[in-house]
Amino acid sequence: MSQEILDQRAAAVIEANKYMTLATVGADGRPWVSPVYFTPDGHADFYWVSSPDAEHSVNVARNPDVSIVVYDSSVAVGQASAVYLRARVELVPDDELERCAAFYSARLAGLRSFGPDELRAPADLRLYRARATDHWLLVRGRDPDYGTGIDSRRPVWIQ
Repeated sequence: MSQEILDQRAAAVIEANKYMTLATVGADGRPWVSPVYFTPDGHADFYWVSSPDAEHSVNVARNPDVSIVVYDSSVAVGQASAVYLRARVELVPDDELERCAAFYSARLAGLRSFGPDELRAPADLRLYRARATDHWLLVRGRDPDYGTGIDSRRPVWIQ
């Protein structure tokens, strides 16, 4: 199996899922994890809407370095596919907010649409973007090509 196939597998996991687990670090140095609905832009940028007062938002304001896992928790045990990411988070700047809010909302398939004025102060929500710096793919222990009997992570390069 080639690196290209691993990269394609990782891209498919990102495209197939709507929630990611966002791991941040609090002021006390303790981890905090939050599930967030996300919209990917390719496989390097991930958008979500959240209150700036939410624990994870407060944490990224202080320390923008995060870890993320995208996976499908509904599959049977032993059938999981997952992508692990390291990323850096920022608030989407005002000059990009109209375009990015429309992009984020498009994946909601008509359930909800966010306008830029709903996502800037003094509104209750903000649009965040995580830019991935590193990606890994979960390779199951029984994978016919890369399996070792124990689940492992393989680096992937998807953009």
